[in-house]
Amino acid sequence: MAKRDYYEVLGVDKSANPDQIKSAYRKLAVKFHPDKNKGDKAAEEKFKEASEAYHVLSNAERKQSYDNFGHAAFENGGGGRGGFGNFDFSGSFSDIFEDFFGEGFGGGRRRSRRSNNRGTDLRYDLSISLEEAYSGKKQDIKFSTSEKCDTCSGSGSKPGHNAGACSMCGGHGQVRSSQGFFTVQQTCPQCSGSGEEITNPCSSCSGQGKKQASKRLSVTIPKGVDDGTRIRLAGKGEAGSRGGSNGDLYLFINVYSHELFKRSDENLFFECPISIADAALGTSIEIPTIDGGKAKIKIPQGTQSGKQFRLKGKGMPYMRGNGNGDLYVQVNTEVPISLNKEQKELLEKFREIENEKSNPSIKKFFQKAKSFWKN
Repeated sequence: MAKRDYYEVLGVDKSANPDQIKSAYRKLAVKFHPDKNKGDKAAEEKFKEASEAYHVLSNAERKQSYDNFGHAAFENGGGGRGGFGNFDFSGSFSDIFEDFFGEGFGGGRRRSRRSNNRGTDLRYDLSISLEEAYSGKKQDIKFSTSEKCDTCSGSGSKPGHNAGACSMCGGHGQVRSSQGFFTVQQTCPQCSGSGEEITNPCSSCSGQGKKQASKRLSVTIPKGVDDGTRIRLAGKGEAGSRGGSNGDLYLFINVYSHELFKRSDENLFFECPISIADAALGTSIEIPTIDGGKAKIKIPQGTQSGKQFRLKGKGMPYMRGNGNGDLYVQVNTEVPISLNKEQKELLEKFREIENEKSNPSIKKFFQKAKSFWKN
């Protein structure tokens, strides 16, 4: 079953601020908590669904990735906070509830102080031809991103100086406050959970630990990629702040339409016109293949328009696994649109001497028509 939109799960708009997101989740967590709904599987699933939504939307980097790519941003990746992959409920649940109810709730773990400093994920759209998708290719791409500051090695502090403890949270990266029956523990808003405060910022990056740069990267497009294929390059996104890990770079592949071939998964299709004489008498034709070569097809006599011929292994490569798909060639009989005198005379003579055995479909059709008129 397809996942519901995270904003819909929490009942908030995309424009909701962190406090609104947190408040919405808190209400759902209290309502559907397993301790209050023992044995209720539906409540347990809603509790997990809300926790997963909050795990993503409560973090600025994860939220931005979700806004850009939707649920696709968290597929086929390495799990973990700030990263991608399927939601690790057992681990992330305790982290979420540390924010609300303190470290003691459920035997929770302490957050990594660098988790909120992870760099932003980037998207790069790359268009290639069908021939390039068949053979694969290497290509240099150029894009704007942020890289670790060379002056301070990403620390954000002036060389020779270290960051001090955050004045708001005392270096813990978390602050606590009481809300009714609950003691709420949340990420420190001043240091974003790092527990550090830059007192002597680097002059090159103004304390961010990263700078904007133009980056060139050589990427490999594998054989058999299809239109819409998404390729994840781990750690090739924007640099994190103050020593945080890099984000990821996602290549979105667009394959141009081809003038001859049409593609469906690993199979290729195209239509080839033949003359009435070739269809009736039979012939052999050469057709192009996607690798730039040729293949010969024998057209039997009496071939009807629309007949398909299959050339095994002449399609696109399988991205995962060995071998290729197939090439299907459909022959369409072309009726002449302009005839000279001799051609007309020959066809008139042919019409005079043709019989019902030559055209069984025509005979069958008119038999049905006569029966229809009679009834």
